[in-house]
Amino acid sequence: MGRKPTIGLALGAGAAKGIAHIGVLQALKEENVNIDYLAGTSIGSMIGGFYAAGLDLEWLESIAYQINWDLLTDLTVPRKGLIAGDKVKEFVQLLTKSKKFSDLDIPFAAVATDIEKGEEIVLQEGLVAEAIRASTSIPGVYVPYQIGDRLLVDGAILNRVPVNVVQNLGADIIIGVDVSFDFQGNEVNNIFDVILTSIRIMEQEVYNTRIIETDVLIKPEVGHIAPQDLDRAEECVAAGIEAAQKALPRIRESIERWED
Repeated sequence: MGRKPTIGLALGAGAAKGIAHIGVLQALKEENVNIDYLAGTSIGSMIGGFYAAGLDLEWLESIAYQINWDLLTDLTVPRKGLIAGDKVKEFVQLLTKSKKFSDLDIPFAAVATDIEKGEEIVLQEGLVAEAIRASTSIPGVYVPYQIGDRLLVDGAILNRVPVNVVQNLGADIIIGVDVSFDFQGNEVNNIFDVILTSIRIMEQEVYNTRIIETDVLIKPEVGHIAPQDLDRAEECVAAGIEAAQKALPRIRESIERWED
């Protein structure tokens, strides 16, 4: 087609497994694969938002190795969720430097779900931290987040890997990153495990019936890692790097088809 194509990256949901997104971004940057558009769901919105805000990937990796649930958990009296979510918002606001979408280095969108209307909501305006807080609001775990007249929860309920969103942003080549969950050997020990596993089962059914149209789908081998296993961050990053490196020939081929 004779021009340099734009590349869009869709980062999927997966809680702790989504730390693999850091490795994917590192590998793509190392190989000079420039990302022109970013979209993310749940943990994908968090990692994507940090990157779009200009956060250094090595620093982000070091944070991932130190983070734990105590830093992100503020228990509340259960009404709409077990965790208030204020700590998450403060953490995200700090790392995104309170930037608005208009301040970002890369065009970015976060995907959430309107829990009252059952609609997919693509967030592209206002404070990035608020959009990420909404996109990561796991139903039953985190209190839903209100933006305008919408009560928002985790976008993965309807769109786990938001490839359609980066396409709508204007990307010519679409790369999706899917951090799937392997239900074999999954242990359920507490209320958080029950909620997280139940949601992942529902997400998987929705995902299986949805047509995922990507030029390249990267699937880090993190399915065996539980959504709450933040202490396995190093393993997740390594899996992300490895999966992205394996996908590079297909990415190069997609770029060459546009440039020929």
